[in-house]
Amino acid sequence: MIRRALSLLCATLGTLLAVPVTAAAAAPDPVIIVNGTFGPEFFYEPLAARLRHDGHRVFIFQLTNLGTGDIALTSRDLGAFVAGVRTTTGAARVDLVGHSQGGLVARHYVKFLGGSSTVDSLVSLGSPHYGTAIANLAAFFGAGNCIGIVACQQMAVGSEFLADLNAGDDTIGSVRYTNLYTLYDELVRPIANATLRDGATNVLVQSQCPLRVVDHLGLALDGTVYDGIHDALRGAPVSLNCWAV
Repeated sequence: MIRRALSLLCATLGTLLAVPVTAAAAAPDPVIIVNGTFGPEFFYEPLAARLRHDGHRVFIFQLTNLGTGDIALTSRDLGAFVAGVRTTTGAARVDLVGHSQGGLVARHYVKFLGGSSTVDSLVSLGSPHYGTAIANLAAFFGAGNCIGIVACQQMAVGSEFLADLNAGDDTIGSVRYTNLYTLYDELVRPIANATLRDGATNVLVQSQCPLRVVDHLGLALDGTVYDGIHDALRGAPVSLNCWAV
């Protein structure tokens, strides 16, 4: 009896001691929100708050010069930011959530600057991966026209930057790619240009929630879209909650 009791006690203690190790191993990657063009940090705080509520360590990368310069140079700055987050948190990898131009900055970092070894999941929200036919991107943000705004020119359909970014496979290494986009995106046209090929998960909000009205900026704020982000970061199938707030 004594021997059996001791065996049970040892087994119980072993289980209890194993819990912290398991919890630590299951800690989610830090999440870096990569802002969109002209997007200030405070605009993405509601998204950051949702992520923190779900247990993520969250950091916000405001695009260099608010995203008006060369996207390739901004992605270098993202690389330095990622390195800083990994040093601060001790994490081997991070997850990226890129809104609009932020998705292109993130993709460039993954494809050309070593991000395939430091990123687990890349979630894009209304990113013009294959460009947009909107003639005047900058006017959408009240900034006149594309003259002198390099990133604006780079996001046009057929640009040299996008041709380089989209050469070969759309998905790189073991990174999980998820693209959330909306019928009501007034900036990315055609809307299918917000999708990727080669194994990426592409979710049109209205394919699951026909009555959900979300515009380009709203992709970073909408509760239903966040539900998809949450699924994607967990590596789960994206199943949208159409009534999320």
